Amino acid sequence: MKPPVSLKVVAIVALLWNLLGCLAFFSDLRLSPDDLARLPEAQQALYAARPGWAVVATAVAVFGGVLGSIGLLLRRKWAFPVFVLSLLGILVQDFGLFVLADGATLAGPVAVAMQAIVLAVGIGLVWFSRRAIARGWLV
Repeated sequence: MKPPVSLKVVAIVALLWNLLGCLAFFSDLRLSPDDLARLPEAQQALYAARPGWAVVATAVAVFGGVLGSIGLLLRRKWAFPVFVLSLLGILVQDFGLFVLADGATLAGPVAVAMQAIVLAVGIGLVWFSRRAIARGWLV
């Protein structure tokens, strides 16, 4: 079955979105002690409180998102479980950020809104890839 153009559009937009996530992740990892010292106190506290496993979960989320997007572009069914893994990474990251580190207070409403968008996109990609399998667009 020939998939609709929307599959390719979603896959390309998802790939770009997740590549931006990778860029943000690598930028975060490259922060020097001097860079951290220039951040507002609340953000410094957030970095200090963030558990290491939450950083690993972020890596799973962004790299899983890139791989899942590539799977969509290639029209492969394995995109779905990879997107599920990415979503789990988002959930674990958010647990570390907002439950354990109180990121909502430390980072403010903009960070909460951004993470809500990230979560919504993650859920959307899982839903879309599952739907694509059900419709026979992925093999």
